[in-house]
Amino acid sequence: MASTNDHEVPDPQVESRSSGPRRYSAEYKARILAEYETLDRQGKGALLRREGLYSSLITHWRQQRDKGVKAALAAPAGRPKADPRDKEIARLRAENARLENELGKARTVIDVQSKLSALLDQFATDSAAMKNGENT
Repeated sequence: MASTNDHEVPDPQVESRSSGPRRYSAEYKARILAEYETLDRQGKGALLRREGLYSSLITHWRQQRDKGVKAALAAPAGRPKADPRDKEIARLRAENARLENELGKARTVIDVQSKLSALLDQFATDSAAMKNGENT
């Protein structure tokens, strides 16, 4: 006999816990940091409570932001240098095209030589037949 507790419905007032750590988008972090930095001490506390955040997250996000700014400022201006592999790929493609062109020419020469050889054999056969026909 099945008891009524086998298929209990969860209490709708209890929030389920997420399966892992919360993830925050870069836009969200930037927005929260911008707002946080304009507030006084009480406002900062209210923001943290409203968003369900810890002050250590704000510190970590600031470090991430500052590190990103430093990296962006340290990057050289202008176009990034070309990858040497791209240059090598372009060279190999050009060489491949050149070799395919040469191969096409070689195949044409071989085809012409083969037809010429067949034609010469035909003339030799016809010439021998004519000589044999004249001598008889």
